[in-house]
Amino acid sequence: MDPDPRAHVVNAVIQARASSTRLPGKVLRPLAGRSVLGWVVRAAATSPGIDNVVVATSTEAEDDAVADEAARHGALVARGPLDDVLARFAVAVESYPADAVVRLTADCPLLDPTLIGQLVTLWRARPSLDYLSTTLVRTLPRGFDAELVRAAVLVEQVEIARGADREHVTSGIYSRPETYSCSGIVVSPSADDLRVTLDTAEDWAVIEGVVAELGDRVGDWREVVAVLRARPDLAKLNAHVEQKKVAR
Repeated sequence: MDPDPRAHVVNAVIQARASSTRLPGKVLRPLAGRSVLGWVVRAAATSPGIDNVVVATSTEAEDDAVADEAARHGALVARGPLDDVLARFAVAVESYPADAVVRLTADCPLLDPTLIGQLVTLWRARPSLDYLSTTLVRTLPRGFDAELVRAAVLVEQVEIARGADREHVTSGIYSRPETYSCSGIVVSPSADDLRVTLDTAEDWAVIEGVVAELGDRVGDWREVVAVLRARPDLAKLNAHVEQKKVAR
């Protein structure tokens, strides 16, 4: 008989670094009184079912500020290689053991804790699942991305993943549904044409506009979508921005 699912530890691990090719220093930018990273840490910490929040940054000196900012907002810190993001997650799991990890990125300040909590609830109800996400079939705007990975599967990926799969952490899992059991969250009506992740100056303008409308509080994807549907002038500012593709 499976042990009490409430005994399963689920940690949120936020990947963050100061360097960014398109918008350097973006995770430390101030947004309505707190850093972008501070917004992400708050969303993770208020997500139902999350036991610990860990920021996984690099060992490079330029990321000392990221580690300090994470700690200032109450997050645990794990540090590993700059370019091997999967190895950073391995450090996070080794330093702060968990049965599953929710992968978040530090450039999504409007993350919705309810969505994250839904992933945790679904997994705790069926802990044999290897992977759950809000992106397996994308119906949400970019910027609400959250992925839950069973820790044993993540550790396995550390051993076998190569190339781009080490940068993108989970691509070696969801691209192999014949090997790994995957599930996810789909919403309706779809809003995947919208974008509230932070990669460019245009993205920043959209995020600042949304926050000006909604204020300094944790994200609610429905409210964000409502703002952008009501403000097509705002939504079109970054409509042309292309997400970097996963090179395999």
